[in-house]
Amino acid sequence: MATRRTTTKPPKNTPPEPVVCSPCDGSGMVAATVRVGHKRRPVGQQDGICLNCLGSGTDPNA
Repeated sequence: MATRRTTTKPPKNTPPEPVVCSPCDGSGMVAATVRVGHKRRPVGQQDGICLNCLGSGTDPNA
């Protein structure tokens, strides 16, 4: 009869969770001010892609 194994296998290494990008809070989009006229007065905001993470939502420096 075979002997039983009494030890357990070590747990597998799980990859660390990605760190959220701080300028866009993980959404990949940031607000960009829209300016019009000769005096360049602000009239509103529109969504723009986050230049820190390029839309992925994860911090590239982590």
